[in-house]
Amino acid sequence: MRPFAEEIRALMERAQQSLEAARTLAAEGYYDFAASRAYSGAFYAAKALLLNEGIELTKHSAVVAAIHQRLVKLGKLPPEQGQALSWLFEVRSIGDYGGTVHVSSKQAQQALQIAEQFRQAAETLLLEQQE
Repeated sequence: MRPFAEEIRALMERAQQSLEAARTLAAEGYYDFAASRAYSGAFYAAKALLLNEGIELTKHSAVVAAIHQRLVKLGKLPPEQGQALSWLFEVRSIGDYGGTVHVSSKQAQQALQIAEQFRQAAETLLLEQQE
């Protein structure tokens, strides 16, 4: 069994649950919160990827930076996935701290799609590295 296997599994489960919650929130018209949950889904998957590399981080900006440095830069994750995580981090900031600026329905749907793609890419990479 690989190190942190249980923690990685739990993070990927949280990623899936966050995306399910995001879909529910978007369907109810809570776009700010849907975008925030979508980002959380990608964030948990990113943490799982880093933990698989033996890196434990909790600060959001540190996780995003480490994904670029440790996975994208080294060719383990496509550049589009790094860009996706960065965009999700930005839209999450609008959803959580935007004040009078809000996430649109279109942005929320886009966040859901991008976060799901990131989660799937993470799952694929984790499975490949397990072999």
